[in-house]
Amino acid sequence: MAIETLQTLSYSTGAKGWPSFYTYYPDYMIGMNSFFYSFKNGNLYRHNTNETRNNYYGVQGVSTIESVFNPEPTLTIKLFKTMSLESNASWTVTQLNTDLSSGSMLSTYFEQKEGEWFSYIRSNDGAVDWNLRSANGLATSNDITGPATAKVINFLTPIGSILSIGDSIYAKTNPPEKVGEITDLTTNSITVDASAVGAYLPQNGDFILSYKDSVAESQGARGYYMQFTLTNGSTSAVELFSVGSDIMKSYP
Repeated sequence: MAIETLQTLSYSTGAKGWPSFYTYYPDYMIGMNSFFYSFKNGNLYRHNTNETRNNYYGVQGVSTIESVFNPEPTLTIKLFKTMSLESNASWTVTQLNTDLSSGSMLSTYFEQKEGEWFSYIRSNDGAVDWNLRSANGLATSNDITGPATAKVINFLTPIGSILSIGDSIYAKTNPPEKVGEITDLTTNSITVDASAVGAYLPQNGDFILSYKDSVAESQGARGYYMQFTLTNGSTSAVELFSVGSDIMKSYP
């Protein structure tokens, strides 16, 4: 059964629409003498009279804005590379979706440049998409030794220079299952910490794959459109004037 969340809507006579939704839900509200009043549980409140933002009836909330980038929505698959915020503070991107991918960005990812907050669009932490360049097939394992905390996987051929310590290792078991992260490597072998609960322990003859960190190696978000949700839990006044993105045509 779906759980309904009660909200308060505001109507703008200039926009002739309902631009905002508020998480507070009063028993009664009225405008009087240029002030806005509401009643909740028998108590009277006058709004916009202190500097604590996002706080209603003693409950602290967050500001949330949802919007979408939608240029040429059905004509061209785009690559959304960045996000910029014209604001006096950085925001957290709690949700970022296209019709092909998803992601999110912490407020700490944003850097202030020329008066705006700027960040490259990141994939979700732990997300795996085998169609991206972050995924690479290595070779079939020839010999596997050592305990789960230091599982050594040997190959008959050199594994090349594409691997780095910290990359995730998977074994192709249809679908691939995660073994762990690389802790050491040589020309023909890798050492993997496979001690995590639920980790797959590879067997001789398994085909081994690697995957780069999904956040650090993110190439942006692909799709016809990009929908995003921004949140800010500051108790001080925060202004957001515009949101932008560097967008280019995606070439397969």
